[in-house]
Amino acid sequence: MPEPTIPADQQQGTDQRLAKGARSRASIARHAADVASVEGLTGVSIGKLAADLGLSKSGIATLFGSKESLQLAAVKTAREVFIEQVITPSLAESSGMPRLRALVNHWFGQVAEPAFPGGCFRVATLAEFDSRPGPVRDAIAADHRDFLAFLSKEIRLAQEQGHLGERNADIIAFELDAVISAAHTARQMDNEWGVATARAIVDNLLS
Repeated sequence: MPEPTIPADQQQGTDQRLAKGARSRASIARHAADVASVEGLTGVSIGKLAADLGLSKSGIATLFGSKESLQLAAVKTAREVFIEQVITPSLAESSGMPRLRALVNHWFGQVAEPAFPGGCFRVATLAEFDSRPGPVRDAIAADHRDFLAFLSKEIRLAQEQGHLGERNADIIAFELDAVISAAHTARQMDNEWGVATARAIVDNLLS
């Protein structure tokens, strides 16, 4: 039996509603990420976002279903922002040392001018959820593992080009992540000496 034909105007209306819903969901998820960077993901709630954005609780609940889904959407949005502002620009450079240096420079750019009002989303949420089992913790941990794997890969490519010696690439990646995370914390505490020290340590690691 052939599928029923949907009138063009009805299909267009459906597409417009879906597009509007996707835009609303993206906007709410981005605000959730902003809130989480300051108050933590536990501070993200349907009621708070409704009050902040002037929306109805039922409207947000329809889009996300639960607080946990909202938290997961915030994690996904923060990941996308980091990829857009740190990783994607570095991909314009050739792989290995040029890309690694570009990545670090863009990463420190997020220290100087954070994408979120509370600073680095990953630094804040890793500390918040390190002892809270569940899907949100799993999503945060997976994002962190993915980034460290990408970082290690670029370090290995740099080593193949004759840079960074023969040290374990995973250890160098861990060190870079730890030091730049400390720089994010120092910046949030108005500790410019700490930020400068972190930059000097990273420059030494990459020399």
